[in-house]
Amino acid sequence: MKRLLSIEFIKLWNNKSSKFLILSYFILLTFIALCAAIQFDIGEFHFNLADQGIFNFPYIWHFTTYLVAFFKLFLAIVIVSMMSNEYSNKTLKQNLIDGLSKKEFILSKFYTVISFSIISTVFIFVVSLILGLIYSDYDELSIIFSDLEFLLAFFVKLLGFFSFCLFLGILVKRSAFALGFLILWQIVEGILFGVFAWKANSEFASNVMQFFPLNSMSNLIKEPFSRLNAVQSVANQVGQAFNKDYGVHWYEILIVLIWTFLFIYGSYALLKKRDL
Repeated sequence: MKRLLSIEFIKLWNNKSSKFLILSYFILLTFIALCAAIQFDIGEFHFNLADQGIFNFPYIWHFTTYLVAFFKLFLAIVIVSMMSNEYSNKTLKQNLIDGLSKKEFILSKFYTVISFSIISTVFIFVVSLILGLIYSDYDELSIIFSDLEFLLAFFVKLLGFFSFCLFLGILVKRSAFALGFLILWQIVEGILFGVFAWKANSEFASNVMQFFPLNSMSNLIKEPFSRLNAVQSVANQVGQAFNKDYGVHWYEILIVLIWTFLFIYGSYALLKKRDL
């Protein structure tokens, strides 16, 4: 495993575009801290985003994992480019000539996907913990370390998404087309949701679409904003109370893990079938 990972990281670090995207991704993750500086005054009204409770434990685990998941596209570009470069630079064929089996080649890519997911999760844990310790109204250990299942959901979400990108990179071979296919698939799932909701209802559409890859990943971490006390208070005043289930459920994790297995196995099957 160590040998396979070292091969991949050497390739990535020697690629200027990949290095730039990876560094940009982690720099953007740290920008969450800038949310604490968002404040403005309108007459006598003073607004500070940190005062709204977004950095309170345990809410912060939900908020940050939901927010930073939008930046995963940076690493998605790295992953699909990683595969397209293997084909365009002929390094895939050279690796196989040098004695690397097709199974080891796919494992090296999957280990890279796992590494990106783990590093991202640990990074956001540290950033969230620091912000929470500075701004949270609660400092009891039992509260600080509750709701950590959002970090697990974040890891599984990244793992599934990056595995999907890896599969598309092998399937299409060109990074631009792979990313285009990814966007197209997102549109297709959106259209299918609309059709199911129109023919039946939104509940039926949600029940069906939870088994589709991108929707299943999205379902792992629901939007956190309606949990804020200020939003709940306004909703109650207008008679629109939220009764939403924000929890992370085992079956949602299982669905994404099954898709992850299918993507990695599909990547291996494609590579094994092709004449390189």
